[in-house]
Amino acid sequence: MIKTAPMIAAALLALGLVNAPAPALAADAPAAAPAAAPSAHYTTADTSLGDLLDDPAAKAVLQKYIPQMIANPQIDMARSMTLKQLQSYSSDQLPDTTLAQIDVDLSKLPVRHS
Repeated sequence: MIKTAPMIAAALLALGLVNAPAPALAADAPAAAPAAAPSAHYTTADTSLGDLLDDPAAKAVLQKYIPQMIANPQIDMARSMTLKQLQSYSSDQLPDTTLAQIDVDLSKLPVRHS
């Protein structure tokens, strides 16, 4: 049986379409990046709308500032977006001042971990 994968790799290498793998040396290995620490609180720029709606305290903040938006039956379509991302579609309902007010209130809440 012919092993085609090594033959294809050799052909691509010969044609210059791929680079030859360099031998890995422990000294050349990049240092592992520290794991990103989870945010200590919710933000309108980094927290999905779905996460905010799933936390009763965060949902109450949204109810305070944007009740019409979260009452919209189509709001579930935007669960994966942040409020900052939604701002480009609803700048009249989500001006910078409103997002700033929401961020102030959200900063007082601990992040609820599932």
